[in-house]
Amino acid sequence: MLIKQVCIPRKDLTTVDETCTLEAALEILEKSGYRCVPVLDGTNKIFRGNIYKMHIYRHKSQGGDMQLPVTHLIKNATKFIHINSSFFKIFFTIKELPYIAVLDEQQHFYGILTHSKLLNILAQSWNVSEGRFVLTVASTGQRGDLAAVAKIISKFTPITSCISLDVGQDEFIRRMLFTLPADATEETLNAVIAQLDKKKYKVVEVEDLHKSAESF
Repeated sequence: MLIKQVCIPRKDLTTVDETCTLEAALEILEKSGYRCVPVLDGTNKIFRGNIYKMHIYRHKSQGGDMQLPVTHLIKNATKFIHINSSFFKIFFTIKELPYIAVLDEQQHFYGILTHSKLLNILAQSWNVSEGRFVLTVASTGQRGDLAAVAKIISKFTPITSCISLDVGQDEFIRRMLFTLPADATEETLNAVIAQLDKKKYKVVEVEDLHKSAESF
């Protein structure tokens, strides 16, 4: 995954120096409109963590000293990825964070990858703009099921994308999502479903991406 192409570089970000007071940090957050921003060291290279507006307001409402350094309420100090991190590392690190800090090869702060950008990447991998039907196929998770289902579908139409879900969640049911290309017809769809059913693979849901797009 080419993180450099999708993350926001440091020069385009609002950041806070680690020596900044909570009062000054709150002013920066209010002016920027962000709920949290990265905290960097004096060299503007080392990521110290994130400071959240809600934590400062909570501190203030409890009569806390607003002249304390921003590091007093710093969060997510260990939540970061590297410029060459894998997609799985990114996905499981960002979780509920609004963004994840990105470090370069020298461990210097490079920028951030936002949660929304990651979701856009996932949407692109789903090929929503180039697909028509998404078939959710259920199986018992036997070895070779994915290959077998893909082979059946490929007899009728190309496969735009494929995603496997529920791995490790249910001992008996696995779900495989296959996206058919934009030019796939309902006749092709019905033929695929019939053949899958004949081979004991159940299509539990079909979504028409063209109709879904019209609802947004």
